Amino acid sequence: MRIIHTADWHLGQFFYTKSRAAEHQAFLDWLLEKAEAQQADAIIVAGDIFDTGSPPSYARELYNRFVVRLQQTGCQLVVLGGNHDSVAMLNESRELLACLNTRVIAAAGDDVSQQVLVLNRRDGQPGALLCAIPFLRPRDILRSQSGQSGREKQQSLLEAITEHYQRCWQEALTRRDALGLALPIIATGHLTTMGVTKSDAVRDIYIGTLDAFPADCFPPADYIALGHIHRAQRIANSEHIRYSGSPIPLSFDELGKAKSVFQVDFCNGSLSAVEALPIPLFQPMQMIKGSLEQIEQQLAAITADPQDATIWLDIEIVTDAYLSELQRRIQELTEALPVEVVLLRRSREQREQVIARLNNETLSELSVEEVFSRRLALEEEEPERLERARALFARTLEAVRHEEEPS
Repeated sequence: MRIIHTADWHLGQFFYTKSRAAEHQAFLDWLLEKAEAQQADAIIVAGDIFDTGSPPSYARELYNRFVVRLQQTGCQLVVLGGNHDSVAMLNESRELLACLNTRVIAAAGDDVSQQVLVLNRRDGQPGALLCAIPFLRPRDILRSQSGQSGREKQQSLLEAITEHYQRCWQEALTRRDALGLALPIIATGHLTTMGVTKSDAVRDIYIGTLDAFPADCFPPADYIALGHIHRAQRIANSEHIRYSGSPIPLSFDELGKAKSVFQVDFCNGSLSAVEALPIPLFQPMQMIKGSLEQIEQQLAAITADPQDATIWLDIEIVTDAYLSELQRRIQELTEALPVEVVLLRRSREQREQVIARLNNETLSELSVEEVFSRRLALEEEEPERLERARALFARTLEAVRHEEEPS
């Protein structure tokens, strides 16, 4: 039995106003080719198919087209809901997609038998059992109790998630006994597990109740396919508990390590091999840090090649100059280069210093322009939007002052 473990597609994401449609289409084409070339029996997507609960129509089209094309290969697809996904939106096509060799588990329910699936091999014979567990919303598995402290709520949620996994695990064992076959048992999850390395694009879930789920609370499944964390990694130094990570970089700090999906093989009812299949980088992205002089040197090293795609740049600069002055200088430096500056910001240390300085100043010590300029300097937005905001503020301020002049 061979599965491909992936997660966190975030179809429909806009990256500082930049659409990721072309990248996602390229990834889905690549995944389809890999599923066919590797003769995968099933693909498991461990949550966050979409970036929002109301994805744009093109994102839904990408999803639906992929399902149709994959069905023609004989590879089964299992889709788990994530914290970004809308349960109602995923469920609206669930019955239709079931006719296309695709199972959608958008949310947890009381009947755990609906979350335990038999995964067939390409020859139609049972190859594994799957505890298909999506993002567990507290309201789906836990009844709130009045008068509980924060710590008690945290403990209650931990116990509820653990119990849900154990119920699914017991159902899988029962199903395996009924089949009389030595099948491996796979589990999924979309949550934060203790010991993970996160990125800027990951939003914390279970805030205020449960920060992270202990790995030793998972049942003893042969493989646990996790989603929500965008960096591919093993958990608790184990081979069988893994995050596949997102297929494309969803933030600049995810650069530096190749994106991948995991190809997972089972033999004689147990895990036999896990191999990372590296995903090509479909959109060149780069971070540049340092002083203005260092940034000029790094930009000078970028050469124009008409065959290459435009590079998206994140420039983090160490300087006391106003960002408006920097924007003009950076624009001059990049005008003839195959780059697009999507993010220009001060270094993290300087941003923290600005915040500390603002905390020690009163508004009476600052002009209106200084307050706005300092506040704008904290924003991590593309230069064009910052420039538009600055121009709009200047026009508004001029109009207000004109109205206040005595007639």
